[in-house]
Amino acid sequence: MRKIVYWVHTSLDGHISGPNGEFDWPAFGPELEAYSHEENDRVDTFLYGRGVWELMSSYWPTADQDTTERHALTFAPIWRATPKIVFSRTLEKADWNTRVISGDIEAEVRALKSAPGKDLQLTGGSGLAKSLADLDLIDEYQVVVHPVVLGGGPQLFPQSDRFSLRLVQTRTFDGSAVLLRYTR
Repeated sequence: MRKIVYWVHTSLDGHISGPNGEFDWPAFGPELEAYSHEENDRVDTFLYGRGVWELMSSYWPTADQDTTERHALTFAPIWRATPKIVFSRTLEKADWNTRVISGDIEAEVRALKSAPGKDLQLTGGSGLAKSLADLDLIDEYQVVVHPVVLGGGPQLFPQSDRFSLRLVQTRTFDGSAVLLRYTR
């Protein structure tokens, strides 16, 4: 059975973006960049809610053009080539090797998990993650905590049902960000 891995960056005060939607604060040093690419190798599908999809699709299709930034040069081709699924009740169509699912989220995700293939990576966002967590469909949580206080913005787990996790790994990247890896 495939696993759903929730990959998310958070501030020290538990926000996944700033008060105005800012996402300019995660620091991708060489160690975190290398780890994120290792994680990409274990998955064959990216999962997004509509909000994160809009952010990703506005940047990654051309992120490797006119730049020398290593992460963009490496990840943009991976992003374009990897199949993506967006869960949305309002989005009807998406480009870049993407399928939109608007039906019964639990049935759709259970079917995805039971299909052959590598693991599935749920990237960022809180709405879809909350829905999947409440349904106990996320198998692994990889929370990268960055040394910044944003003072507001969407929370990592907004109004979620209570649940417990088991810590299976911690790791520091570039003397700055800390990975907290949990399973249910």
